[in-house]
Amino acid sequence: MTAVLGLGTYRVRVVAQAARTALAAGASWVDTAPNYADGFAHQQLAQVAADYPDARMSTKTGFHTAAQGRAAVAAGVLTADEAAGGHSLAPTFIRWQTERALRLLGRANLVFVHNPERVGHDRAQVQAELREAFAVLEEFAQSGQIGGYGVATWSGLASGAFTVPDLLGLAGEAAGSASHHFTGLQLPVSLVMADPMVQALNGSGPLVQAQDAGVITFASAPLHGGELPGLMTPELAEFIRAGLSAPAAALLAVASCPGLDVVLVSASTPEHWDDAAKAVAVPLAPERLRSILDELATG
Repeated sequence: MTAVLGLGTYRVRVVAQAARTALAAGASWVDTAPNYADGFAHQQLAQVAADYPDARMSTKTGFHTAAQGRAAVAAGVLTADEAAGGHSLAPTFIRWQTERALRLLGRANLVFVHNPERVGHDRAQVQAELREAFAVLEEFAQSGQIGGYGVATWSGLASGAFTVPDLLGLAGEAAGSASHHFTGLQLPVSLVMADPMVQALNGSGPLVQAQDAGVITFASAPLHGGELPGLMTPELAEFIRAGLSAPAAALLAVASCPGLDVVLVSASTPEHWDDAAKAVAVPLAPERLRSILDELATG
């Protein structure tokens, strides 16, 4: 089964237009964050969310712009020194930022704790701050203000700051029972950052662990920030599937990964969405994906 496509709005400037195009093309999710689009992503998406009441929206908490940091200081939820870092998992800030997101965006099916590994190199510290952040988000979920919460990480899983079982355990502690609302995991998956794919093909790793726990999995940066197509040779694209462009071939590989539910792409035109949808419509067989990854590994 192939993963479905969702809109990732990191580096997207005209977020509202991109979201309307994506949702009209059948995108399953729109993923954003308070600091995206120079801090105006939520405002840009508010009317889109209202016009598409069935669209699933995910946002994040943790990072903030300088202006948002000043607002947090004025609200008394961060000190000036804390705001200077541009990122916080302080419970008072998580609550304030999530309330602000809900007011601006209108709703959130998922709220991701954004790059929690940023709080430090000490594994115990990261997990302690995550537990406190989860406790705040669990309250929002239990009251029906958000659908659930999760973690959007860049390097936390790869570095060992936490594992999927750790996250599930922390959520259980935050909720006080196994009936928690940790329901989403977002991590980079691409032909450059391919370890999650290799692990999933072997029946292990975060994607399989999350799938087994009923957690929705999202691949961020499937084109590695737009760099991947320029790194791919025509021969590699042809090897993945004959007739595909480099971006389409890279997307197809990611979308074919076992245990992956949603691939976040930043396509902004109907033509780009159509190309992406056609590329991933027929997934690669696991054996074929394994041969591609083996080929990349051997250089």
